[in-house]
Order: sequence, then C-alpha cells, then structure tokens
Amino acid sequence: MTEFVPAPAILPDGQRVYAIGDVHGCLEQLRALHAQIAQDIADRPVDRCLLIHLGDYVDRGPECAEVIEMLAVGSTVPGATVPGATVINLMGNHEDMMIQAIGSGQAEDAAHWMRNGGAESLLSWRIGRDVPQIVWGTLIPFPHQRFLRGLALSHRIGPYFFAHAGIRPGVPPDSQKRDDLLWIREPFLSFKKDLGAVVVHGHTPVRQPVVRPNRIGIDTGAVLGGPLTCAILEADRIGFLQA
Repeated sequence: MTEFVPAPAILPDGQRVYAIGDVHGCLEQLRALHAQIAQDIADRPVDRCLLIHLGDYVDRGPECAEVIEMLAVGSTVPGATVPGATVINLMGNHEDMMIQAIGSGQAEDAAHWMRNGGAESLLSWRIGRDVPQIVWGTLIPFPHQRFLRGLALSHRIGPYFFAHAGIRPGVPPDSQKRDDLLWIREPFLSFKKDLGAVVVHGHTPVRQPVVRPNRIGIDTGAVLGGPLTCAILEADRIGFLQA
C-alpha cells in the first residue's frame, strides 16, 4: 500500500495526478509503473485522473524507439494505456536535442546529441553510427517524429506546475522561456522562496524523490540503475510508486 505524506500544495477533492520522471529508454520499468498506476486507480477510483510524463523518453537507455512507440501509438501497444487516466506528455531536453539533430542538418547539432546519448537512440531505431545525419529523418517513423514535435513544454493544474527541468525564479510560471523549461538547473534547484507554483520536475537525477515547499523532483535515475518514479498527488498529500 502506498504511504502518503503531506504535500506542498492542495488539489481539489476528486482530482488525482500521477507524474512520472525521466524514462530514458527504460521500457520495462515504464510498463511496470503503468501497471501499478492502473491497479491504484482500480483500487481507489477517482473522478478526475491525470497521468503526466515529464519528458526524456529517449537517449542513453536501450529501448528508446519502443518507449516512443508506446507513448505515441497508445492503445495498440501493450502497457501503453492506463484505464481511467488522461495522459499528457511533456518534452524533455533530450527530445529537444533529437529534434534539432534530425531536422537542422547541422553537424554541431548531431555532435551535441551524440555526446548526450543519441547513439543509443539511433541504435534503437536500427540506425548505425555510420549512417549519415541527413538520412536519420527518413529512417525514424513519421508518427514518432510527429509525437516528439508535438510534445507540450509545461502543464499547470491548480497550485502545481509541471515541467521537465524546472523554471527560472522571478519569472511567472506561465511566462517561462523554452530553454529554461527544458534545461535549467541553477538557480532553480537551490531557490528556497515561492516560485508562483509548486514545480514538479525531472531532469536532475536524485537518489530519492525530493519534496520541498516550492518543488518536487522525481528523476531517480532509472537509466543509471535507479528506479523509475511516479509521484501521486491528491488532496493535501503525496505518495510515490517505483519500478
């Protein structure tokens, strides 16, 4: 049974949010976590249920293409759907790097992606290191590319603001720049004052989920050997599922 502790903010009665941290091609952990969420919903039905993936589906891990297929195609892939939950997929900095490398044709964009795990992503699409950059876009299925380009940068639910990396302190959550939503670490991580919302984010790996008055960090390094983490937000409390 999930143990809950006081959360930094309060959701209205009848509303629940499941937020999943950085996947990085860890397909089986994502499937297992989806199964846990589905079981939790079945055991504890709720009027309104939202499942948010916080980005970084690709790079470094072994099954990036399969993760994208699962999230993009949905019901035709085992484990993709979670009955009773509306799904929102956010963009991470690794999806941003991939889109730039595929679309720009610039060698520096390809090199940047390769330095950050892009080779593992290409291999998952059966694209070898010797395949020229100009060809990558023709070998990655169009539905996968459309999914990547259509990812949202953020989502707000009442007092909570969901973004891959975080937000820049002093700037309203709804006025954030794209690069900060995808890439920021400092001064966000060490900022202790009010941010205009409680920010739920991934991007920066931690051993255990971080719950602060102004932010919740849930990238627990699945691709580094840690668990894949899901935060459960409901009423005035928070709990965690891990796979």
